[in-house]
Amino acid sequence: MLDKSSSRSSRRRRRLAPWRRVLGLVAVGAWSLVASACTGGGVDDEGTSEGDESDGGESEGGAWDWNIPEGIPAPVVPEDNPMSLEKVELGRRLFYDPRLSGNQTQSCASCHEQALAFTDARATSPGSTGEHTARNSQSLINAAYFSTLTWANPVLERLEEQALVPIFGEFPVELGVTGVEDEVLARFAEDPDYTARFAAAFPDDEDPVSFGNIARALASFVRAMTSMRSPYDRYVYGGEQDAMSDAALRGMELFFSERMECHHCHNGFAFTISTRYEGQAFSQKNFQNTGQYNLDGMGAYPANNTGLFEHTGNPFDMGRFRPPSLRNVALTPPYGHDGSVATLEEVIDIYARGGRLTPEGEAFAGDGAQSPVKSGFVAGFEMSDDERADMLAFMESLTDEAVLSDPSLSDPFAAP
Repeated sequence: MLDKSSSRSSRRRRRLAPWRRVLGLVAVGAWSLVASACTGGGVDDEGTSEGDESDGGESEGGAWDWNIPEGIPAPVVPEDNPMSLEKVELGRRLFYDPRLSGNQTQSCASCHEQALAFTDARATSPGSTGEHTARNSQSLINAAYFSTLTWANPVLERLEEQALVPIFGEFPVELGVTGVEDEVLARFAEDPDYTARFAAAFPDDEDPVSFGNIARALASFVRAMTSMRSPYDRYVYGGEQDAMSDAALRGMELFFSERMECHHCHNGFAFTISTRYEGQAFSQKNFQNTGQYNLDGMGAYPANNTGLFEHTGNPFDMGRFRPPSLRNVALTPPYGHDGSVATLEEVIDIYARGGRLTPEGEAFAGDGAQSPVKSGFVAGFEMSDDERADMLAFMESLTDEAVLSDPSLSDPFAAP
């Protein structure tokens, strides 16, 4: 029989093992996964990556209600983390609780505010110690459908693994739990309400208050953030002919035209080509360079923000980032992987120009050249002021106002 000290040590190893595995995967596994496969921006993965995924959102008490229109497939849900009301509610509390940070000053919601479609309106986000992330905080809405979960990391495919990175990551520090793991767990293990909630969410676990279960609960909550109640959805899936304005309808025609070519990266019900869902023949990882930087005349990006190149070392991958979903995009400025584009108008102008300008003041992309630094850039296009306004109207039609105040996603600790 183990003594108490050995027992505590054993429990601590069980609690910490998942995040150690994840951070090791992030640091070491990216090269081997991507180097041979991601030379062309879009990668088709036959089947699923880990072999542990179910075909849908089955909860322990029956099918999960995804609150999506008829005709939209359900997200893929891991077999080892089925959806349940108890788990989602536990995840909601953890998401808004600053006790999940080392110094108790920050929560997940600090960088993902519901009123801003779960972004934070900053170019980059400060962590609990004041250190900023290198990249813009993306919306978590519909993250259950994304085949990869960050701007440029091709390894992080599961929300359960991604949830552990801001908790334990040190480069940069976000929630800052590394080094104070036992103290953070004790905050929840000694709280009667939380211990009851962990036990209800994970009834088969002898020791349910663990970082592995924290990650599973957070992942379940984020997976439940489906949002498809916009004017666009009501028009396309609900048959409401007056749901979209005439300007938005004209903008939609432009968006899906071959002249603008927006839909090549932002297509399908999720408005991103990088998707994964129930019944899909294959999930697609996709990373594109849209010419936002050209520091040396050869396509160089800032050293701390080189995109997929950071993982592959392949010059072809310089500046390649995952196309984000455009759902609720009007609510999520600033834009771009580093938040350096202030408005949607500026985004459209950059694409129309074929990228930002070179140091010499010339358009960098758009000549059709297929070189490692240019392949994948938008070609550029001409548009009138009226067409720009129509495109903006279409972008605004992708806003789901209901998700901004949905009580099932709101802060449970907020004053009524």
